Amino acid sequence: MAVLDQITEEISHFVGFFHLSLEEARQRESYNDFSFKTTLHGVDSRLVEEAPFAAPHALDDYDPILNYRPVAPIFPAAPAFYLPPALLDVAPENLRVEVFAQEASLRTPMPFHTGGKATAPALEPPGSLATYAQQHIVLSDNDVFSVGGHGFSISGNPVALAELLSMAEPVLAVSPLGELEAPGSAAEMIDLVETVAESLEHLIDGAGSHQVAQASTLSGVYVNGVAVEQAPSLEDYHSFDEGEDDGAIVEAEWGGEGSQPPPASVTITMGDNTLVNDVLVKNLWTAAKVTVVQGDHVEVNAVVQINAVWDTDSIGSTVAGWGASNSANDLFNIASFDHDDSAGSQQLAGASRPDLYPSYWNVTTVTGDLMIVNWIEQLIFMSDADMGIVSASGAYSTIISGDNTAVNHTTITELGFGYDLIIIGGSVYDANIIQQVNVLFDNDAVTTTDGFESAEAGTVSASGNLLWNQASIYTIGAAERFGELSDAYRDAVASLQSGSANLSDEVLHDSAFAGLAGLRVLHVQGDFINVQYIKQTSIIGDNDQILLAMDALTPNNDASWTVQAGGNTLINNAAILDLDSFGKTYVGGEQYSQETLIQANFISSQPELASHDPGTLATEAVLFLDDTMLEADPAPEGGSYWPADSAGGQDDGLQTLLA
Repeated sequence: MAVLDQITEEISHFVGFFHLSLEEARQRESYNDFSFKTTLHGVDSRLVEEAPFAAPHALDDYDPILNYRPVAPIFPAAPAFYLPPALLDVAPENLRVEVFAQEASLRTPMPFHTGGKATAPALEPPGSLATYAQQHIVLSDNDVFSVGGHGFSISGNPVALAELLSMAEPVLAVSPLGELEAPGSAAEMIDLVETVAESLEHLIDGAGSHQVAQASTLSGVYVNGVAVEQAPSLEDYHSFDEGEDDGAIVEAEWGGEGSQPPPASVTITMGDNTLVNDVLVKNLWTAAKVTVVQGDHVEVNAVVQINAVWDTDSIGSTVAGWGASNSANDLFNIASFDHDDSAGSQQLAGASRPDLYPSYWNVTTVTGDLMIVNWIEQLIFMSDADMGIVSASGAYSTIISGDNTAVNHTTITELGFGYDLIIIGGSVYDANIIQQVNVLFDNDAVTTTDGFESAEAGTVSASGNLLWNQASIYTIGAAERFGELSDAYRDAVASLQSGSANLSDEVLHDSAFAGLAGLRVLHVQGDFINVQYIKQTSIIGDNDQILLAMDALTPNNDASWTVQAGGNTLINNAAILDLDSFGKTYVGGEQYSQETLIQANFISSQPELASHDPGTLATEAVLFLDDTMLEADPAPEGGSYWPADSAGGQDDGLQTLLA
């Protein structure tokens, strides 16, 4: 550390002031030189000098410099042959003969030219698709309620979900297709198509109570086994409008002193559940004007629709004389089959040059099998068994239970590739299958206690259910499009299977290719598998038990009673749009086509637990009153006694309906 003497240290502290004073003096001298030339401020407030701007050019629209090209495919030239000009006659007619005098195997290049290089456009093959979707809704909404001062208690359990499902199993087994397992490989898919075709082959001989239609081709609309001109509309039987009156509570108002309160009333609304399964599949993955199949062509379209209802209501003798607003149960099985054969004729009519046939082709190959699979399963399983005891007082009472909504929805749209020619080295397996099942248990019991009375007759409604199955299979491709495989196409298949890409003049001059400059060809070495499967199942147990009683303290027999049960809606809606072909299909093996429709409605005249005796039924699903009530009237009331099935017989869940 350096040590300075006192004088040096003082100078080092204040030497900076000398420098500042010197600089200040220099600035003052410079300022005085131009201070007399200062301009007035504010005369020109622009801080930056603006440059002159002009735009003499007019703006035109965007021009990407793209020339219009027609819709028909344009194929660039293949690699050209190069020959020295000295070896050729320069006469145009001689030049043309020299080029096109090549063998058929050399005719894929474009017209001859002596220089440059061109490559074929990239033609992508379609990939395989597989969609497996399962949508399940399971809901248990078993309400237990006690309203009013009746003094009774409720005990007992509703039917268990497992028992409800076991009772529905006989209906599920009615379908001749049974429980199909989702295939996991190409071999399993082929086996599935063949098994379904074999199972439905001789179905008409043992149809029994089913309505069956089967042919190589079905067309039109069928409602409950009858061909009709037009299908009924769902809107005529059910509305999804949220604004409609759904039993909302209305508040009663009355004036002050001297005014009369509104009359006592009791409104009980149960059921009114809505189950919806909805599927739309659009398979537009690939097709061609001409399809060539070396092996077999198997096509199966099937619709299986089943509705089953157990609706045996038990109405007590006291309320049996009340007004009944029962509307009948509506059961609909609606199916439609349609084939669009206009695609091929439109293709031929739209050819701009009917005298022009292709001279060039581009081939893309799928090694192995090509699969398009959509496997959709939808299930709704609901239990809505409500139990309650209600008595009237001097008030306005509204009890709402149920009113559940369950919706499964799936939409699949597959847009893929179009070709002029599809050549399949194996076989084609094409299946569109729709299975729809609705099962409803709606056995309601409306009974009264001893001493119940009502001065005014009420209203009891316990049915009015809607079971709706609607299916549609719409295929693009004429049913009469099939033809025998010619030798020219057979040679083309053999050439592609061996690794070559030779097409003869007979193939190129097919009338389906008129107006095309070149061909887009898809070659599938293996099988072509197209499986569209939809299964929709709705099961609901809506067994409501209601006991009407008098108020223990202030009995009111002037009350107005309204009891509504049932009103359930089960809807299965499915549609398949399947693209098969734009034109002809030539088959080298066997061609098999089958379309089948199965429709069945089952209505049971016995409750779902009819095989049990009344005592057992009471412990499982009906109300328990206190001991004094049971001792006062041990015998069941008229109209509420459910007899056992003492005849024995077949216990198939449909009460021997299938026997």
